[in-house]
Amino acid sequence: MTRSPMIDSAAPEVQAWRRKPRVRPPPEAIEPVGPGQESVWDYPRPPRVEALTDLVEIALDGAPIARSARALAVLETSSPPVIYLPEDDLIGSTLIDRDDGALCEWKGWASYVDLRRGGRTVKRAGWRFAAPFEDLGQGYERLRGHVAFYPALLDCRRGGERVTPQMGGYYGGWITAAIKGPFKGGAGTADW
Repeated sequence: MTRSPMIDSAAPEVQAWRRKPRVRPPPEAIEPVGPGQESVWDYPRPPRVEALTDLVEIALDGAPIARSARALAVLETSSPPVIYLPEDDLIGSTLIDRDDGALCEWKGWASYVDLRRGGRTVKRAGWRFAAPFEDLGQGYERLRGHVAFYPALLDCRRGGERVTPQMGGYYGGWITAAIKGPFKGGAGTADW
């Protein structure tokens, strides 16, 4: 297991966030799970990276942006899955690196990207990890070469179902009928 050089420079901040106490909603607020469904309250912390088997499709104004049967999902307590597609599976689109990003205490530095398709550019359409942390042994290195998109900005589908975006402009979770909450992102959920 190797360490990202950035984890050393951000170590105090990363460790503080990792140790931060989290709360759960009251048991009666957690949605019941039926056959073929899963609760975000059963997802782990630190998050887990999982290969998906269903088809993931993204479009902008009806034009395909990406189509992949090789996507990865990051599953983290309180949040719907965040889907990462191989950059090789983009269709007729260009990613433009930005100078901004955000630090994830588990995965490392996420760099935001704009998405260009034809004459249209979607600002801060997604993010990617160039050098994800590897110190936890959770497989975050698998996110290299992948990009996650905000479903609030694009038409995102998983297994043919159009997803609902996670609330809050910061989060990029994909909500389908099979995913049960409540979900982090709304008012009063910052410590979930």
